Amino acid sequence: ADVSNNLRLEPLFEKFQFSMVYHAAAYKHVPMVEHNPQEAILVNVLGSKNLALLASKYKVNRFVMVSTDKAVNPTNVMGASKRVAELFVQSLQNVEGNETKFITTRFGNVLGSNGSVIPHFKKQIQNGGPVTITHPDIVRYFMTIPEACELVLQAGTMGNGGEIFVFDMGEPIKILDLAQKMIKLSGLEVDKDIKI
Repeated sequence: ADVSNNLRLEPLFEKFQFSMVYHAAAYKHVPMVEHNPQEAILVNVLGSKNLALLASKYKVNRFVMVSTDKAVNPTNVMGASKRVAELFVQSLQNVEGNETKFITTRFGNVLGSNGSVIPHFKKQIQNGGPVTITHPDIVRYFMTIPEACELVLQAGTMGNGGEIFVFDMGEPIKILDLAQKMIKLSGLEVDKDIKI
């Protein structure tokens, strides 16, 4: 079901009487969302609103929203759409009659996930380049799929409602450095064999 389709979602909440909702449905790829901002609003904002309101209405015990480090002082449509969703979800915590604990967790890029930068760079290198980066100064945090899963589950158990959990993800990595290292690890030279 599409999270932006409330008429499709509500019968699921009614039928299954969920005790927990882990909300990870979102458009997360920055360039795609920049070119399709209306889809970011439809899915990331309105989809989150639909799920959160239904969670409250059906008295789901805990609602855990998966957000992104890009929601901090957002500089792009994707980050802004996730920040709006965070604010809406948080705003429901203290609504009179609400029994759901609304919890948000933020983290960075998940290695090996759909659309992750490493497989993308690898493919570009295999095709002879160029390796494309958005900006040479961009830095990102990375974590593995098991780490991401563990953090989402931890947030669900730790939260009392209304929090945004930001986990220690170590040091950020410069995307330019990552691209250069991947080219070198492929046995090639930057700018000579593969351009960035």
